[in-house]
Amino acid sequence: MSEGKMESIWLGETELPRFPKLEKDIETEALIIGGGLAGILTAYFLEQKGVDCVLVEKERIVGGTSGYTTAKITFQHGFIYHKLLKSRGPQGAKLYLDAQRAAFDKYAELCKNIDCDYEIKDNFVYSRNRKKLEKEMDALRRLGYEAEFHEKIPLPVDAAGAVMFPNQAQFNPAKFISEIVKDLKIYENTFVREMIGTTAVTDEAKIRAKKVVVATHFPFINKHGSYFLKLYQHRSYVIALENGPKVDGMYVDDDKKGMSFRNYGGFLLIGGGGGRTGKKCGGWNEIRFFAKEHFPAAREKFFWAAQDCMSLDGVPYIGQYSKRTPDLYVVSGFNKWGVTGSMLAGMILSDLVTGKKNEFAGVFSPSRSILKPQLLINGFEAVTNLLSFSKKRCPHLGCALKWNEAERSWDCPCHGSRFSESGKLLDGPSNGDLEQ
Repeated sequence: MSEGKMESIWLGETELPRFPKLEKDIETEALIIGGGLAGILTAYFLEQKGVDCVLVEKERIVGGTSGYTTAKITFQHGFIYHKLLKSRGPQGAKLYLDAQRAAFDKYAELCKNIDCDYEIKDNFVYSRNRKKLEKEMDALRRLGYEAEFHEKIPLPVDAAGAVMFPNQAQFNPAKFISEIVKDLKIYENTFVREMIGTTAVTDEAKIRAKKVVVATHFPFINKHGSYFLKLYQHRSYVIALENGPKVDGMYVDDDKKGMSFRNYGGFLLIGGGGGRTGKKCGGWNEIRFFAKEHFPAAREKFFWAAQDCMSLDGVPYIGQYSKRTPDLYVVSGFNKWGVTGSMLAGMILSDLVTGKKNEFAGVFSPSRSILKPQLLINGFEAVTNLLSFSKKRCPHLGCALKWNEAERSWDCPCHGSRFSESGKLLDGPSNGDLEQ
């Protein structure tokens, strides 16, 4: 099996529209910072509500995680529902389910009129742990959702079974976004270096706004919200194979280090080999070894990697950036479920920005309690790396960078910033290159 082209299948097959760079000062009602799916959908809904809105992206739209997703549209987010029943109770868990179903339904509505390879598919979450499967099935019954339990799945993986949500969906996100952005006011290659109140300062201009939404994947403003404690980043790897089997559904392991599978056209997409950014993990070699062993006739055409922000409790942060910033909003922490999360963010944030009450906003409030076990892990990683010796330090908060041999990059284990071999910024939250 030969290696393919290092590019996502979505960006490799779709020509996205281009937008100008901002070169003069402007004023707007609402400013969206970040040209991924969450920012674009927020701008789209605000524009539909008649709000004067500007979106800025530091490079090209969809150049981050949104262009490197596996693009599953589902409200089955691993085995989250038994965890939410325990942490949020029946009402909180049901609100999360209802919110994600509303996002799913909005995709179905929009995709009726967009040629984006939208297909209805069953979604399976499998596990080697039978008890976890049974607990999730029981939680879903208590919430009134009838999932299906499958003893076996048609994949060469070790599994005690799978929980299946019928009639979920998959699509091509680049084709979808190409249509959504047509009437939006967007500036590319416009990097916001700092915020002064609700005024954004770029390299060449200032943007004065009444309301600002930070949709930069990992929030870049450190003085509010403590997101450097509330988030960490997880890197995942994907290959697209020609002549692979048809799996007739979407599959993912509940284990963060497990694999995911789905078809797109004549391709089989396999994801896996992941781990916390800055830590050693299997990467593409792990997936290639699996594919060579089980699908020897398949040929790799594309390969890519994605980075996901992980919250403390498995629930995204969508809402006011902090209690002290009434005109500043944020979205982050999709925990690998950014497709439905982005749609939900657009729906909630467009309501909040326009002063409309949203029934789901409380579930995703960024100001909720951060006293979770993951907080201790994040804190330990930060302290350990701050004390580690390294000539390469992240400009974000000074953590020691680790060399990623597979991607030839310097990665930050604390908060997930990544830099090229020459020091150019690849992924935030850092807002500058490495000093040479």
